[in-house]
Amino acid sequence: MTVDRAIGVLVAVHGISPAAAFEVLREVSQHTDNTELQSIAETVMAWASGQPLPEPVRQELDAAVQRRRQEDTPEQPG
Repeated sequence: MTVDRAIGVLVAVHGISPAAAFEVLREVSQHTDNTELQSIAETVMAWASGQPLPEPVRQELDAAVQRRRQEDTPEQPG
């Protein structure tokens, strides 16, 4: 349930698809010493409620969102 809510937050805040948001959570989990996905989701929910993100999570979250956006953006011809 928390993971689903965190996916919703990422979709709303970053404008990415639900599938991409799940991948973002998964990547953040993997790149923060394999922090449990549930824990990352809880951290995202706390952030949505106004708490700051821990710096390692913020950095990984930003990087993962950027990767997903690049993958979702079709290349422009020319």
